[in-house]
Amino acid sequence: MRAAVLRAHGEPLDITEVDDLTPDPKGVVVEVEACGICRSDWHGWQGDWDWLGIQPQPGQILGHEPAGHVVAVGDDVTNFAEGDHVAIPFNLGDGTCMQCRTGHGNTCESPMPLGFVEPVPGAFAEEVHVPAADHNLVHLPDGVSSVDMAGLGCRFMTAFHGLAHRAPVEAGDWVAVHGVGGVGLSAVHIADALGANVVAVDLDDGKLSKAEELGAAETVNAGDTDDVPGAVQALAGGGCHVSVDALGIAETCRNSVLSLGTRGTHVQIGLTTSEERGMVSLPTDVMTMKEIEFVGSLGLPPTRYDEIFRMVSRGKLDPSAVVSETVSLDDVNDKLAAMTNFETEGIPVIDEF
Repeated sequence: MRAAVLRAHGEPLDITEVDDLTPDPKGVVVEVEACGICRSDWHGWQGDWDWLGIQPQPGQILGHEPAGHVVAVGDDVTNFAEGDHVAIPFNLGDGTCMQCRTGHGNTCESPMPLGFVEPVPGAFAEEVHVPAADHNLVHLPDGVSSVDMAGLGCRFMTAFHGLAHRAPVEAGDWVAVHGVGGVGLSAVHIADALGANVVAVDLDDGKLSKAEELGAAETVNAGDTDDVPGAVQALAGGGCHVSVDALGIAETCRNSVLSLGTRGTHVQIGLTTSEERGMVSLPTDVMTMKEIEFVGSLGLPPTRYDEIFRMVSRGKLDPSAVVSETVSLDDVNDKLAAMTNFETEGIPVIDEF
């Protein structure tokens, strides 16, 4: 089968033939019909996240936002059969630890981030293997295409979990989103669907215009002000209820915290680069005096995907709205390179392998 294989960090992925897949007893093989190209793939391609133990090594197939149809099933799998239309969470769990058994499989104690570690080659390929399939796989409802599901990949799921569960956002709240790339635009769309008033913050007017299309009530171009938090607070009437760092650099993290009003909640979605290596200084005195909460969000437990599917079926969420383009596997290197200077908008999805 064809796949995009990492040979060296920062060098073009090798589009080549690799061995076909066979499921293990508890796994399935899925024919990939669509896979998002995510900034997390860019991080892996660049060689980030060794400090998290998930730096992809040479030989790894990247790609972690797939959907498709099951083509082979292990002997011990009971909930899935050949032909099933499925989504594959990027943060695979083993299905046996306490977190998995209590409905928090997104934070499995033995995590297997798809496409980042050797046991789980990714989905920039014609097929992908899914271990612990009965725990990890999700049946797709009628009406949700594989491309739509790729648009609902890690960025959308993480933003939904952060805003609907970890914050959570309530109708009428002011929500700031710092950085409106793929995950940031997803957060804007979701916050609007949940009834919030959204302030989108970015350096790119084109991305801010897209944020307005997806429901942002106000926008702030961070390049046009020396005081981003002050500008956001003024628009929100004194401070936001919830603020999201959707990029993962020190500046956006601090700006997000300082955009909050008293008893506000900061949601950290973006992961850092080698510049910060996971360490960012914070205005802790302000956080203490205002009783600000700081929470993280990673993916979405497989058991809660139906919440998004219900909102999609009722027209409250539109995954296609954040899909910017569909491309072929041969285009993946160009799209990753464009992310270096933040030249992509929305979510590009591979639908031709």
